[in-house]
Amino acid sequence: MTPPAWLGQNWLAPHYLIWLLKGALLAAWLALLVCIAATLLGTLLTALQASHQRAIRIPTDTFLSLHRNTPLMVQLLLWYFGVSGLLPDDAKQWLNTPHVLALPAGLSLAWPSFEFLAAFTALTLYSASFIAGELRAGLRGVSDNQRAAAQALGLTPWQTFRWIVLPQALVIVRRPLVGQYTAVIKNTSLTMTIGVAELSYSSRQVETETLLAFQAFAVATVLYLALVLLLQISGRKPVPAWRPAP
Repeated sequence: MTPPAWLGQNWLAPHYLIWLLKGALLAAWLALLVCIAATLLGTLLTALQASHQRAIRIPTDTFLSLHRNTPLMVQLLLWYFGVSGLLPDDAKQWLNTPHVLALPAGLSLAWPSFEFLAAFTALTLYSASFIAGELRAGLRGVSDNQRAAAQALGLTPWQTFRWIVLPQALVIVRRPLVGQYTAVIKNTSLTMTIGVAELSYSSRQVETETLLAFQAFAVATVLYLALVLLLQISGRKPVPAWRPAP
C-alpha cells in the first residue's frame, strides 16, 4: 500500500523502527533508574534542609540552588567531559572499555558505559533538587496538629515522621511528583549530546542514514508521548485512603 503523500515517498524500514524502539527502551530504563535514585536523594535532601543546624542546612541549600539554577545541558557536559578530564588515564581507559559481570546460571550483566553513568549522575542530581522542593512543600502541607497529636500519644519524632507526616505528604505531592517524573523522561533526550544511544540519538541516526527526517522524528515523538502517557495514566490510579499506623 502506498503511504499518504504527506508522509513522503518512503516510510521507515522495519529495522529502523527497531532502532527507534531500542532507543525508547533505553530512555525508559534510564528514566526509571533516575526517578528511583532522585526520589531517594530528594527525600534525604528534604530531611537535611529541615535541619536546625546551619552546618547541615547551608550546604544543602547551596547544593539545591546550584542544581536548580544551572542548565541541565551544562551539568551533563560537566560530568562527561569535566569529570573524565580529572580522572587518571587508567581509570578513563577502564571506564571506556566494555566490561561484563559473570552471574550464576550462565548469565552475565554488562557494565554501563561511561556515557550512561555520566547521564545517570547528572539527571539524578538535577531531578533530586526539584523533587526535594516538591517533598518539602508536601511536608509543609501537613498540619502541625498532626505532629502534636502524635507526640501526645507518645510517638517519637521519627515515628511521627514515618507513620503520620510522610504518608500524608506523599498523598499531597503525588501529582507534582508525576510531573517531575515526566520531566525526567523528556530530559533523557538531552543525553544524546554526550553519546547516550537513547531515543533522540537513535532518531538522529535514522534521519542521517535515511534522510527521512519527518518520519524518524515523528516516530520518536509518538514513542516519547507513549512513555509520558503511560506514566501519567499510572499516576492517576486512586490513592488508598490514609490510615495511621496501629
